[in-house]
Amino acid sequence: MSSPSTFECFGLVIHGYDVEETIRRIDQNLHEGRSTVIVTANPEILLSAKRDSSYWNVLRQADLRLVDGIALKFAGWLSGANPKRATGVDIAKCLLQESSARNWKIAIIGGDPRNAIKAAWNIQKSHPNLSVFAEHGGIIQTDGSDDEHGEELRYRLTQYAPDILLIGFGHPKQEMWIARNLTEFPSVKVAIGIGGTIDYWSGIKQRAPHWMRRIGIEWFFRLIHEPKRWRRISRAVLVFPIVFLWDKIHIHSS
Repeated sequence: MSSPSTFECFGLVIHGYDVEETIRRIDQNLHEGRSTVIVTANPEILLSAKRDSSYWNVLRQADLRLVDGIALKFAGWLSGANPKRATGVDIAKCLLQESSARNWKIAIIGGDPRNAIKAAWNIQKSHPNLSVFAEHGGIIQTDGSDDEHGEELRYRLTQYAPDILLIGFGHPKQEMWIARNLTEFPSVKVAIGIGGTIDYWSGIKQRAPHWMRRIGIEWFFRLIHEPKRWRRISRAVLVFPIVFLWDKIHIHSS
């Protein structure tokens, strides 16, 4: 009997689906007349949710919480599951391909003002028939609220009526923004927080080589190229496993 792909972390169900299964779930929701909100869950996101109940609730309301991060995959193994990884970058790339094939309109919000535009330009070079709307989104607070620029952006976004909403504010801002504003965009079929993916698409940052991503050590590549990230990386690689194990021990002993 094969192991399940789903497991629980800090009270949240984590869906260990690969990219293909994620697309199948999106299509299933579309068939039922529903949009799909996706969280690419990683250790940082889950540690933040453990501390912040409002953020935890927003993550709980999402349709899919995918495994983005090798430490979370290990957590699945320790829970008796066999989850697949589906990073935000890979899901977003697949959504671009699906949108190009299905004539869906893409909206990319977040990142530096110049990076968002450059990312859209690079995307349209590789997908010439794809309609792409891109803006940086203004100043976003941790509860997902925005400034005057954000209000104007949301108006333009409603006029554009995107099918796919890719939000790159970083956590928790992107997930909180989606939860706060998604009802304004009835055309949206999929909404997902994509973190720093815009920086990769714009060319300002380079992804780790495929072999490093395959074995789950892209964090080491990022540490070499961005030493200032060491605090964030240490939370994902060191703090998360300790907190997760302590949480499991506490649950089993209570």
